[in-house]
Amino acid sequence: MILTDLQILEEIEKGTILIEPYDRSFLGTNSYDVHLGKYLASYKDEVLDARKHNEIDVFEIPEEGFVLEPGRLYLGVTEEYTETHAHVPFLEGKSSVGRLGIDIHATAGKGDVGFCNHWTLEISVSQKVRVYHNMPIGQLIYFEVKGGIENYYNKKSNAKYNQRSVYPVESMMWKNKF
Repeated sequence: MILTDLQILEEIEKGTILIEPYDRSFLGTNSYDVHLGKYLASYKDEVLDARKHNEIDVFEIPEEGFVLEPGRLYLGVTEEYTETHAHVPFLEGKSSVGRLGIDIHATAGKGDVGFCNHWTLEISVSQKVRVYHNMPIGQLIYFEVKGGIENYYNKKSNAKYNQRSVYPVESMMWKNKF
């Protein structure tokens, strides 16, 4: 079941959902709007290798915005830091963003219970589009969890994305054994 606005507010009051910065005007009927942080990144290498650490170049979005190009993957980050201790958060792009031809995630739209961080966005575009720091970019939807939890994400010893960062975080696939 998806949490409604009133349920999201209750969970914020209980401390099971944390959003920083929080602004009540960004709370929708059953979601919370998040915004594009001030940093973007792109991979240094043209060919990425799943077994190696692919490094990124991080840059700040200028005041006049930044034009995203088709055929490139950009890593972005949400302005908001979030914690979710009793629900499964899903991040979806806002329809207005999709109508500009912007996809904000390739596969990583779901967080785990215990996810505590800014969200790294996997941004691609279908045509050139200028983006701006702090523009609405997505919405968090919270799902109820049924059953107890043994392994919260923020307590897992092998969790690769637990270090708090206001910067986009590159793939850590290389840390997996395969």
